[in-house]
Amino acid sequence: MSDLAAKLSAFLANDILKQPGRVISPEEPLISSGLIDSFSLMDVALFVEDNFGVRIEDTELNADTFDNLTQLASLIESRQP
Repeated sequence: MSDLAAKLSAFLANDILKQPGRVISPEEPLISSGLIDSFSLMDVALFVEDNFGVRIEDTELNADTFDNLTQLASLIESRQP
């Protein structure tokens, strides 16, 4: 798991799911499986913006744009300078 995906996994486990010991695999479906809901997506977007300096538009907060940590990490990396 990349360092970026590991940071995202830790944030989701600790802050969103409130399951600090949980490890979310890079390919585990997040949105389509119902693991995180639409309210949590806003928290994910804020975390990404605050920690990685990357903006995720509200229209991108869906399973079509990213549904796992690999896709989200790729999206972040593609927008970093």
